[in-house]
Amino acid sequence: MLQNDTLRLLPSEEALAGMLADYYRRNRHFLEWTEPLHPEEFFTENAQRKILAAEVEREKLKGSFRFYIQLRNEPDKLIGVIGLNEVVWGAFRSCFLGYKLDEAYVNRGYMTQGVELVTDYAFGQLKLHRIEGNVMPRNRQSLRVLEKCGFKNEGLAKKYLNINGVWEDHIHMVKLGPDENCGTNLMTADR
Repeated sequence: MLQNDTLRLLPSEEALAGMLADYYRRNRHFLEWTEPLHPEEFFTENAQRKILAAEVEREKLKGSFRFYIQLRNEPDKLIGVIGLNEVVWGAFRSCFLGYKLDEAYVNRGYMTQGVELVTDYAFGQLKLHRIEGNVMPRNRQSLRVLEKCGFKNEGLAKKYLNINGVWEDHIHMVKLGPDENCGTNLMTADR
């Protein structure tokens, strides 16, 4: 678990399925403009349990690290998701950052804090070299989070991801870790 005075970032575990299904149902319409299309089953506890089980397996393989955001004073509710996805080791030592927040909690600094916690983990514990975040140009709030966390704009990727049934352009934002994260043992996910 990662935490600060305000937030807890819980790692993937099947026990979160009920709270996660509730999160997605509460935010179904709010998130649809930033998400791939989801079948109806996605919003059920059973589907979320399967997704969480797969995430646990991916973490064991050091391929992704997903966290579920809670306010420390609201321990029975998830308010967001943040992850280091598609981790590539070896000479690349990089990943893609993804995140989303409950509509009722935006513009309060929670996602900025979450991104800071996860980037500290990525660079400090995992010893990654590079984190990439890709954001649609019209998603100004998300771009602002990355800018506040020190990510730099490296350009526009045309028709980068299929979001809500449409191939959307994305701004490619990147943050580099300290040079010492470019160690000599690049072939393994040493931690």
